[in-house]
Amino acid sequence: MDNQICGVHAVYEALKAGNPPIERIHVGRETRSPKLQDVLELARQRSVPVRREDRTVLERMAPDTSHQGIIAICGEFRYQPIDVLFAKPNPCVVVLDGVEDPHNLGAVIRTAEASHASGIVVPERHAAPLSATVAKASAGALAHVPVVRVGNLVSFLEQSKKKGVWVVGVDASGEKLWTDFDYTVPVALVFGGEHRGLRRLVREHCDAVVRLPMLGKVESLNVSVTAGVVLYEVIRQRALLSSKS
Repeated sequence: MDNQICGVHAVYEALKAGNPPIERIHVGRETRSPKLQDVLELARQRSVPVRREDRTVLERMAPDTSHQGIIAICGEFRYQPIDVLFAKPNPCVVVLDGVEDPHNLGAVIRTAEASHASGIVVPERHAAPLSATVAKASAGALAHVPVVRVGNLVSFLEQSKKKGVWVVGVDASGEKLWTDFDYTVPVALVFGGEHRGLRRLVREHCDAVVRLPMLGKVESLNVSVTAGVVLYEVIRQRALLSSKS
């Protein structure tokens, strides 16, 4: 169910961030985890009720799910305002053009958090909504990465350019290798959805389009893997710039 968050770490991170709001927590009577005491203490501080349950109850609540003996019932996830993306200097924004699989979205959010990206932008249409499935796939990172939903990606890209942000598409048909762009400037990295890559109109509004070489027999990588490769190139270049300054 999409109003549940399962797993000790995911529940802890959601409690800590307050997004989504946690209404109550169900914990197995025999659940043992070093992190569980942290969850219970934080729940007490947040006045979130905790119910001890038999494992059979948890299995009925979340069948076929690795719940690790703890399930949180949550309210709606909140999208963030656009301004948070540009609140810090030299932003690096991840833009997803039609990622509809919630597991892929969660994995990208996890990668974005690990690489200290400024946030994620998704369109209102043809995008996986924020849900418990996304939170689980992000391993708790959703609690720390702002996700912004916009009505029109092209308009967002144009607004970003006016703020001095360079828009870089990542697509198999890119003219440059991913390492051939200067990411030390403010950037918005645009990744295409499953099976189709960047849409034509979105691609046309990119300042540059880069590619990752595919040397094997498969034609593409999972979007979270692609995002990880490019985001860590951003980290590498910016670290080199910092070391020289």
